[in-house]
Amino acid sequence: MYLRGRLRFRQVEPGRRSAGGQGNGSVTMTINDHQAPPPAAEPARRGGSIALVLLVAGAIVAAAVAFMTLGRAEAQPYILGLLALLAMVGLFMLFAFAAGIVGFADRAADDPVLRAIAEGAFDGIAVTDARGHVVYANPVYLALTGAATMQDVRPVERVFIGNPDVSEAVFRLLKAAREGKRLQEEVRVAGADGAQGRWMRMRVRPLGPGKREAKQTVWSLADITRDREHQEDVFQELQHAIEYLDHAPCGFFSVDSAGNLVYVNATLANWLDHDLAEIGSGGLKLGDIVSGDGAALLTSIVPEPGEVKTEVFDIDLKMRSGKTMPVRLYHKLAFGADGAPGASRTLVISRARDERLDPQRAAEIRFMRFFDHTPMAIATVDKAGAVVRANARFAKLAQSLDPSGGAARSILAAVSTRDRATLGAAIDQAAQGQADIAPVEVMLDGAKERWGQFFVTAVADDGDAEAAIVYLLETTERRALENQVNQAQKMDTIGQLAGGIAHDFNNVLSAIMMANDFLLNAHKPTDPSFQDIMQIKQNATRAATLVRQLLAFSRKQTLRPQVLDLGEALTDIDRLLKRLIGEKVSLEMQHGRDLWRVKADVSQFEQVIVNLAVNARDAMPDGGKLAIRTSNVPAAEAAQLAHKGMPAADYVRIDVSDTGTGIPADIVDKIFEPFFSTKEVGKGTGLGLSTVYGIIKQTGGFVYVDSEPGKGTTFHIFLPRHDALPEAQPDAPAPISSATTAAAKPRADMTGQGTILLVEDEEGLRSLNARGLRSRGYNVIEAGNGIEALEEFDAHGGAVDLVVSDVVMPEMDGPTLLKAMRARNSELKIIFVSGYAEDAFEKSLPENEQFAFLAKPFALSALVAKVKETMGAN
Repeated sequence: MYLRGRLRFRQVEPGRRSAGGQGNGSVTMTINDHQAPPPAAEPARRGGSIALVLLVAGAIVAAAVAFMTLGRAEAQPYILGLLALLAMVGLFMLFAFAAGIVGFADRAADDPVLRAIAEGAFDGIAVTDARGHVVYANPVYLALTGAATMQDVRPVERVFIGNPDVSEAVFRLLKAAREGKRLQEEVRVAGADGAQGRWMRMRVRPLGPGKREAKQTVWSLADITRDREHQEDVFQELQHAIEYLDHAPCGFFSVDSAGNLVYVNATLANWLDHDLAEIGSGGLKLGDIVSGDGAALLTSIVPEPGEVKTEVFDIDLKMRSGKTMPVRLYHKLAFGADGAPGASRTLVISRARDERLDPQRAAEIRFMRFFDHTPMAIATVDKAGAVVRANARFAKLAQSLDPSGGAARSILAAVSTRDRATLGAAIDQAAQGQADIAPVEVMLDGAKERWGQFFVTAVADDGDAEAAIVYLLETTERRALENQVNQAQKMDTIGQLAGGIAHDFNNVLSAIMMANDFLLNAHKPTDPSFQDIMQIKQNATRAATLVRQLLAFSRKQTLRPQVLDLGEALTDIDRLLKRLIGEKVSLEMQHGRDLWRVKADVSQFEQVIVNLAVNARDAMPDGGKLAIRTSNVPAAEAAQLAHKGMPAADYVRIDVSDTGTGIPADIVDKIFEPFFSTKEVGKGTGLGLSTVYGIIKQTGGFVYVDSEPGKGTTFHIFLPRHDALPEAQPDAPAPISSATTAAAKPRADMTGQGTILLVEDEEGLRSLNARGLRSRGYNVIEAGNGIEALEEFDAHGGAVDLVVSDVVMPEMDGPTLLKAMRARNSELKIIFVSGYAEDAFEKSLPENEQFAFLAKPFALSALVAKVKETMGAN
């Protein structure tokens, strides 16, 4: 400890109070460019002495020994007196410490190195305690504040009190000081009496992490007037440079890596008739001022990490009005260490003057414009296929194939690996000077399947590094259209084949089913062979179902369209669908509001949904979700969908989605083909989706599929909107199994009388039909074709009550026969029988022609019922 008595008369050191008790913050202030006054005299500090400590300790020990030699009674007064003395000294020292007269010496405060650093600093430094009193200030701070001694020192807020330009910054600094944070402010201090002001940088920070130091704050103040003046000079020079650049006789622009224009000088903006404010706000991109594919040339420079490249391009810039302006660009681009491009620096020189004054340069400009604006990608290559020069279209194509720049370096990199040898061989032929090299069509490299056709020609100059000129046309769209046309032609061919086969099968099945009906009539259920006959009937019915599916694919089946509300139609089969898909698959139906009506065969539409639901169930063996959604699609929205082959019109859309295994991309184009199936043998006929396709097409709609392996499949069905008034619904066709259903109802009287002319080219089927009609009491005249039918009609004097005729027959078909019969008897009734759809031949008949229709194959009961119905009609 030491006594510091009248401490107020000397300069305060760190940790001591200031002389006048002024200030409310520990301030360290530094002011540059001022001569600091000599430091105030510091009185000598009393140093401690170990000898004095040992002397006092020895005296106490000696007194204790002396007391021990005396007797207890004699020593007691002396001991009490010594203890009282020590107690008084201790009590005095406690009061002196509390009053600040006595304190503990801080050796670090007397460190000459630290004091020299603070005293000799260029910046003003000050330290304040927790109450804001200045406990230390170096000479620079004293000089700045005009204080001669520490008694006159003031904290920062007192120095700049009344200065409105500085008060806000000082307030923020004081707030940071109270919170123990660091902060820096730069302010301009106005000079007194019109003197020039100065710029000051003020800083504040806590003194240290210790408990005592944490309550103290270090402030610094620096005069940065010269730095500010230098910055202003540099800024003025930069302004002059920019002003010169803006009005230079050449254009300048800069583009960032994202293609945004970050700078365009006034000259170029004036050339292009653009507003500089629009460009500065980030409203323009490189493609907005470069015509055609020229922007691809500027962004196709192959990156070389750490290098700076300058390329020269002759391209056209695009004005605001849409006109073009030929220019030469000196495009400079720097790449970082990671190969990332920085902002470009591009000089633009107008070539319009050259076009007017120099014919040779004008021809060069015209050639370059033709070269860059041709719709064909062109590149010159060396013997190894490396690109020497390329036009804008090739640069754009190379970027789309390989953004890393591989295709821009070598033309072989633009081709898939399997076809590179083919293109390389063509380039080798050109390098050897061969002519008439055959075009090469190969697959292009890239994530998507793209195709291109390469035309390779030799370069005549042997001394040139260019070995060949390669012209490239992308043929992806052409191949897609060819595949689409081929697929449509194949589907039509298969449909025609399926329709022809179905017609022949219908004749065979009709004969089988008619003969089977005769056997059923001749055998009772108790006969041993009755079950075999029923088995024949069931198999024939199953075969007829398959034939009907073939006709659906070929769009030649018989439909009975009616105006439908699809929401109601789907609701009616909700339970059926749930039974079909099972418990593992959840069914979700979402119907759009105010669905438009459509005109379709309700049973066939239900068959479409059932087929899609069954396929979805099979694609989700472990369970999943089947969603059926309906919505209206206006014509404008249909046009935006851009489905191939679907014109813009109003449609009702049905989406059938599942979360199954999906359809592989290589077979998605084959799923609508008949007999194509991915299921195991015996688990599918391959006619489900072909039936869907045929029914939708025959209804006038469209069907498309989107599928992603592992995520699911969605079928999009579009049916045309029907706006007609409700119309009378035609009679539904007699079901194939009418003989079976009739057994459950009271048997109707199917007998009749009259003369029927039966025309059928299949002799076996004709005889069976005639036999069946005769068994019901009718007189039957048989004919093998239309000509025979007319002869029989004339031979019987026209005494025919009904004509039952096939449609497709040799020599004279059914529609031709009908016209001839109507000429003889306009009131003659006729029934057409065919395995094709009714509308397949209805167009060849005169308008408003009345006739009945019976679709093959049919049972005997269906034939006699249709005959009785037609003969009984007025």
